[in-house]
Amino acid sequence: MIRLTATLFRNPELTHQEFLEHWMGSHGPLIASLPNLSKHIVRYEQHPRAGDGPLFGTEGCDGVTVQWFESEAGFLGFLSEPDYQTYIAPDEKVFLDMNRVQFVLTSEPTVVFGSAL
Repeated sequence: MIRLTATLFRNPELTHQEFLEHWMGSHGPLIASLPNLSKHIVRYEQHPRAGDGPLFGTEGCDGVTVQWFESEAGFLGFLSEPDYQTYIAPDEKVFLDMNRVQFVLTSEPTVVFGSAL
């Protein structure tokens, strides 16, 4: 299992609330509605920023997404689906500042304490 974790920064033309409405109300449901894409994803999480100010993280970061895939091949399969280029890539440009988005692919975690999910 691998996870894509991305920090998301909104399109500067949007308010934080408009970003959330699009991300959670349109973008997530769009991915879920496209079987050629959703078949590659084991789990898709949306984590909106919990509050304002430096205590809540990097200034301007609006949220984090975590997408779980069975393998690197599953992730690459997701990106190579024609529906990704047709629907998802253009939609990302609507609500995200693509120049600021940061991501990392990680493998299974080492649990230091607490129960594994």
